[in-house]
Amino acid sequence: MNSAQEQDVAAPRFVRGMGLFSATAIVMGSMIGSGIFIVPADMSRVLGSPALLIAAWLVTAAMTVIGALSYGELAAMMPKAGGQYVYLRESLGPIWGFLYGWTLFAVIQTGTIAAVGVAFGKFLGVFFPSVSQTNWIWHVGSGNVGLSTANLAAIVVITLLTFANTRGIKLGAAVQNVFTSTKVLALLGVIAVGLVAKNAAAIAANFGAGWHNFWAGAGWGVPHTVQVGSFLGLGGGEAVVGIFTVVAVVQVGSLFSSDAWNNVTFTAGEIQNPKRNLPLSLAIGTGTVLLLYIACNFVYLSVLPMAAIQNAPQDRVATAVMQAAFGGVGAKLMAAAILVSTFGCVNGMLLAGARVYYAMSRDGLFFKSTGKLDAKTGVPRNSLWMQWGWTCLLCLSGSYGQLLDYVIFAVLVFYVLTIVGLFILRKKQPDAPRPYKAFGYPVLPALYIVMATWICGVLLRYKPQYTWPGLILVLLGVPVYAVWTWRQKRMASSEL
Repeated sequence: MNSAQEQDVAAPRFVRGMGLFSATAIVMGSMIGSGIFIVPADMSRVLGSPALLIAAWLVTAAMTVIGALSYGELAAMMPKAGGQYVYLRESLGPIWGFLYGWTLFAVIQTGTIAAVGVAFGKFLGVFFPSVSQTNWIWHVGSGNVGLSTANLAAIVVITLLTFANTRGIKLGAAVQNVFTSTKVLALLGVIAVGLVAKNAAAIAANFGAGWHNFWAGAGWGVPHTVQVGSFLGLGGGEAVVGIFTVVAVVQVGSLFSSDAWNNVTFTAGEIQNPKRNLPLSLAIGTGTVLLLYIACNFVYLSVLPMAAIQNAPQDRVATAVMQAAFGGVGAKLMAAAILVSTFGCVNGMLLAGARVYYAMSRDGLFFKSTGKLDAKTGVPRNSLWMQWGWTCLLCLSGSYGQLLDYVIFAVLVFYVLTIVGLFILRKKQPDAPRPYKAFGYPVLPALYIVMATWICGVLLRYKPQYTWPGLILVLLGVPVYAVWTWRQKRMASSEL
């Protein structure tokens, strides 16, 4: 055995400490944040129809489950740390994997953690009024840059959970299991409230005799008015669109309230029997969450008239439902449920994201220190703390919400590219072991590509203020990739 092999044997390795339950908890815990409690308000304002609101969530459910089933094949085929980064690298080439990892670190993962962390701070303010985004400890200018008590709460939670995850995968997974179970129970609680606190006026307004009112405004020929965004002076104004276009427009809310289901693939190196448990966790996790989401929307329609959903204070639809059922106590119960939900979401995304930067580093495409595992715990400790540092800066910047708006389109593009990679790998590596093959291949994966491409086209046309900045952010990774590859070649030549 040569010295290089000896070093490889002696190097710390990932600990396969997560079973099927823990893997599924990461899928569900990363998906369920605060979106389901809020986005139906804006969606209903655009759609104006109970049937179209449910239809939009059904489209989201279909796409998410098809995407998860397609990723299941890739996950079982390549059960390595880094997940989607690895799939893009192997199918389309290193630059595509890097562009995904670059965008993930710059905004997708870190920006989401920051946004969800600050949401935790906002709802903590329900119990402790001094915790607020307007209660500044340190403030720069007249914008949102600085340290407020809400941002401080977010940073404390992010720091606590980052530290917990550096102690080993079993502790991180245990935290995820507990909080995912609790937030699922919270969603079931909202659904139970809807069953016992039905509002006759809401049911009459939203459903009516023979569900006549439910279908109102959902006909094929019914026109819908949408606000057209603008970018660099292009666009603006209003446009009259059909049913397929308006449902695609509101996918900004529903699709990305259901996002981050792919995070479990990042942790493949730490899942027991990944060839079985990864595809299963993706299918079970996404299917369960989307069923809960659709049920929650029926609850909203059963308790609140459409107008009340559209005009819920600060878009907090779930809070309005709980207030209708329990008064002021209901609002606090909902705030407690969202605190649990956001806490668990932050933990799942912290745990998963660090594994991508580790994989990139091992390929020479990220800081070298992030490619090392802790000798005692077998986790990428340096990667976790680097993720923590950038996330905290985003919390202080006040810009994470806007940045997330910009990458919504990019996230969907990367999903499409990854599923295109499924077809490419079937051609390039026909004999590669595939313990699980994508259900419905090639029809369902192709259907996902068609549906997602349609949504991307609609967003380019009607939401240019989000799509073009997102594309620019992704493309900024091209010169960064060139620098990293040049640096890698230089280091390799110096070792000769």
